[in-house]
Amino acid sequence: MIKRLFFLLVGLAAFIRISSAQAVTQQAQSPNGAIQGSLVLTEKGEPGFKVRYKGVEIIPFSKLGMALQGHDLSKNLTLIGKGTASQKGVWRPVWGEVDEITDHYNAIQLELKSKSGIRMNVVMRVYDEGIGFRYEFPSDENPPQIMIEKELTEFQLTEDYKVWWAPSDWDSNEHTYKNTPLTQIDATSYLGDIEPFNQRIFNVHAVQTPVTMQSATGYCMAIAEAGLIDYGALHLELDRDAKRFSARIIPTTDANVISKNKTPFHTPWRAVLINSSAAGLLTNRLILNLNEPCKIEGDLSWIKPQKYVGIWWEMHVGKSGWNYRDLAAKKLSTNHGATTENVKKHIDFAAKHGFGGVLVEGWNEGWDEWFNVNKPEVFDFTKPYPDYNMPEISRYAKEKGVKIIVHNETAAAVESYERQIPAAYDYIRQNGFNAIKTGYVGYVLPKGEWHDGQYMINHFNRVLEKAAEKQIMVVAHEPVRPSGLHRTWPNFMAAEAARGMEFNAWSKGNDPSHELTLIFTRLLGGPMDYTPGIFQVELNQFDPNKKDRVRTTVAKQLALYVDLYSPVQMAADLLENYEKRPDVFQFIKDVPTDWSETRVLNAAIGDYVTIARREKNSDNWFVGSMTDETPRQFKIKLDFLEPKRTYEVTIYEDGPKAHYLDNPYPVNIRKVKVKKGQTLKINLAAGGGWAAKFDR
Repeated sequence: MIKRLFFLLVGLAAFIRISSAQAVTQQAQSPNGAIQGSLVLTEKGEPGFKVRYKGVEIIPFSKLGMALQGHDLSKNLTLIGKGTASQKGVWRPVWGEVDEITDHYNAIQLELKSKSGIRMNVVMRVYDEGIGFRYEFPSDENPPQIMIEKELTEFQLTEDYKVWWAPSDWDSNEHTYKNTPLTQIDATSYLGDIEPFNQRIFNVHAVQTPVTMQSATGYCMAIAEAGLIDYGALHLELDRDAKRFSARIIPTTDANVISKNKTPFHTPWRAVLINSSAAGLLTNRLILNLNEPCKIEGDLSWIKPQKYVGIWWEMHVGKSGWNYRDLAAKKLSTNHGATTENVKKHIDFAAKHGFGGVLVEGWNEGWDEWFNVNKPEVFDFTKPYPDYNMPEISRYAKEKGVKIIVHNETAAAVESYERQIPAAYDYIRQNGFNAIKTGYVGYVLPKGEWHDGQYMINHFNRVLEKAAEKQIMVVAHEPVRPSGLHRTWPNFMAAEAARGMEFNAWSKGNDPSHELTLIFTRLLGGPMDYTPGIFQVELNQFDPNKKDRVRTTVAKQLALYVDLYSPVQMAADLLENYEKRPDVFQFIKDVPTDWSETRVLNAAIGDYVTIARREKNSDNWFVGSMTDETPRQFKIKLDFLEPKRTYEVTIYEDGPKAHYLDNPYPVNIRKVKVKKGQTLKINLAAGGGWAAKFDR
């Protein structure tokens, strides 16, 4: 997959002692010269780093270091070597937003040693898109295991940035985002919120990553992590007076330890994405480049981007339920959704409209006793309910050319799930399927572990590896936030790891700015299974007393398929709601989930975005544009089209007087012919959207 590659290690002064009384600075520039990263060892032997962007220091000296049991690696360190490296290559993702990604950086390294004899290297890579650094603990001279008590990384900031943030929650990602100045970050208003029910917010002045900032001069910066393996997820605690973030890693069951690791070991990358505009963040590939190449050997044709329907939204809106039995009433449930008949109906729909998968939730034993505190490990992943005829469903799906996405809700009972994984994955393959949706709703078992802690990170990664061995694709719900691992494990198709569409069905819902914030924050780390495509946005379809709604226009639901990237996209609404509007549904049928090229035509974080994408192995383009509560008008120049060719454009736009609150349904469909260099006018209603297909 690498087209061009060279790696040069120079200036390595291994084991040459340099007095700790002598300050040392090691610098590297990005290939285009816009970004300069520095690693520093002060006269007191304190490690740190700096970042300059276009000649301006945007991260002044910020401390680095680690606190291990019995060892302080934050001061009195000795430099025993330093080095530089460069790499330039191109790799091709198995699926994604583009055909090729350039991996080009200059790197620096400091090799350090503590007074107690522990060796630690700090490595920094400087790209045109930002910088990444990590700590490395070689096996030479180090003990076979290290116990990390605290990571001492800091990010000193220089101004009161405008920040888009979600609270630091050790157990859930399913919060709304806020936009405040840096010095006004305060999550007090989230405390006591029943959504999500298992939140664990321990510091109201801390945020999860990625966290995205915009300078008064316009440039954008996001602090994130890449390659999260065998370590807790990165959270950031804010000293508001000092304008400084400090790393906060979720502890293990031993409250004094965040990570237990065998040497050699390295931490995940700490990434700082830097771009001159919000649009540039959306084409920034730094996080992917910091991850390891694909580890799955052999033929990868079984990994297939696709669209799917499912027995899912109907449960959230109350048409059906997950339970087969009503234990309280001591009788069978009257509205179980995962029946053979209902699944066949969805298979027929998927086959008719060209969708590859059908998600089925509530199919297996255990849902009836999910919240029985006396029986916490309830799910059986090889035992269907009596009204779910797996052999017949397997036969019927194969006949129709459709595959079931098998739901494995674990209720975060991790040890129970891991015991069952071999049998569960064999069961999936024996029935002809190769995709699962995992779920981790609730409090982690064993008690004392957290969704964002090292224990769960290792579990999530084991699932990817075990699934890859069986050629199974994974869509993960309630996991840690993605960190680019879909490069290493391309069977990791998507994750929820944020507040998704389901919250619109039974809670206070998501404001129109929510998706427009997710794109610039959570999605920087990887695709999201957001489950768009709701046509019946008023939720009184089955309960006339229900006054909630999805805060969107229908046209915006179409735009989400282009703008909110995922290689697996659900048409989430009830089948009958699509059958009522076949002309509008046509766009969901047509839009692909795998792309060769992506252009961001305009963007403002949390406000609006317009993205153009070229279909994989095709000259057809798709464009999605959407806005927050503010109606907007744009003119987009069609510079992305091929020259000297005429395209027929099918446009799906907000109809007359459309509004996300009082008139969400009108969609105007029209066709025009265009050529490269021409312009198109986009009209967006409040909470609205615009989607288009460009056929050559």
